[in-house]
Amino acid sequence: MSGDDRYRTIEAPAEAALRERSSKFLAFIYPVSSEEEIHARIDELHKRYYDATHHCYAWRLGPRGERFRANDDGEPSGTAGKPILGQMLSNDITDSLVVVVRYFGGTKLGVPGLIAAYKESAAEAIAAARIIERTVDRTVTVDFPYVAMNDIMRVVKEEQPRIVSQQFDNLCTLCLSIRESRAGSLVEKLRKAGGSIAGEV
Repeated sequence: MSGDDRYRTIEAPAEAALRERSSKFLAFIYPVSSEEEIHARIDELHKRYYDATHHCYAWRLGPRGERFRANDDGEPSGTAGKPILGQMLSNDITDSLVVVVRYFGGTKLGVPGLIAAYKESAAEAIAAARIIERTVDRTVTVDFPYVAMNDIMRVVKEEQPRIVSQQFDNLCTLCLSIRESRAGSLVEKLRKAGGSIAGEV
């Protein structure tokens, strides 16, 4: 991991296909941000490939991939979900879901064969996706009197947070988004410039 407030994910969905001794493996990878989204994607594939033998998957959520799950969907324990998750870990990607849909072709692959096929399918889907780096951002809301406007805006110019929303009245409010590692410095400067930080997230 290159820096504490950066993580890798994928930019857009991608897919790959693999044939292994008459079994067909279709691998899909999606960027996801919630378990609801994950379930919706899996349901969608179940409907589209309703006649497939297995829909095995793994997902990771959170900047550190702290929430994750692997599912073998009826394959022998540890032969599908785990190798898929293993590929996500070795590529250091999170906020993503990999589903491998298998059509059984009549020839059993055995445990080592299954592990290899699911691992390779996941690896190919990941290779087909564009991996991007994102930052872990923090939202800072600052309230300040109109007279402090110039000082506050000077801080915003120096620190360059993204302005999410702004409201200028007698009491002004700015909602800012900045990389986690730079949030402390921004908050400190805003306070010095006469701002009060509301409900830091």
